[in-house]
Amino acid sequence: MSASDVVHLSASDLVRLDVTGAVARLTLARPARHNALVPELVEGLVAALDRIAGASLDALVLAAEGRSFSTGGDLAGFAAVPRGQRRAYADRLVGGLNRAILALIELPFPTIARVQGPVTGGALGLVLACDLAAMSRAAFLAPYYVAVGFAPDGGWTALLPDRIGVAQARAIQLLNRHVDADEAAGLGIVTAAVDPEALDETVDGWLATLAGHDAGAILATRELLMPAEATAALAARLAAEKARFLEMVDDDAVDAGLARFLDAPRIRKVEP
Repeated sequence: MSASDVVHLSASDLVRLDVTGAVARLTLARPARHNALVPELVEGLVAALDRIAGASLDALVLAAEGRSFSTGGDLAGFAAVPRGQRRAYADRLVGGLNRAILALIELPFPTIARVQGPVTGGALGLVLACDLAAMSRAAFLAPYYVAVGFAPDGGWTALLPDRIGVAQARAIQLLNRHVDADEAAGLGIVTAAVDPEALDETVDGWLATLAGHDAGAILATRELLMPAEATAALAARLAAEKARFLEMVDDDAVDAGLARFLDAPRIRKVEP
């Protein structure tokens, strides 16, 4: 396959997988809903990642269509699920998200998150799972868990504290803070904060740099930084997040929080 060839390997209507030369691009493709996570989307991510897990590639770029990278779990979707069925729905969604996070980490080549817009809720785990992340200054990060009544998922307690320290992770989540791109880069949540027009140039520059380095040394570096025992420990922490999420998802407080969050206007809330 020549560098100009593009192979479309879509695993889902909500996820698009393209391979150009030695670079794969995996795109969240639910822009009308700000790429909010539903079971079908995270399962499409897992299927796409499984499809390229054994490929000889220089890198994967994780991107998204539309104004938002992803606003996390689709709260309107949760609200539409009857109480008696909500735990099974959450098990499928959070379980699929955890599998996608681990699949990203376990790929044998580098991963880059291209963050063009807001990242909220569990979608942060997809960014944290990547080796490098370029974040547009038009974007921000936010948890929203304490505002809705959900337990954190997507690595907010399993991945983020190891990246920025427990105190910073605690403050962001308990105060439900918005973190802009420059602060995210300063804390080490992402690799670089860039102006929107420089986002693709930054990602392309990283791809060119990676392509010029020794693949074996890159693989050794990634495996030593995240050895099998560390991945197993992360899987256990993600499983603990899911268990607590399922424990709380049928609470009356979640119904009240969903109604309050979906109905009330708020500053910087990402609207459909």
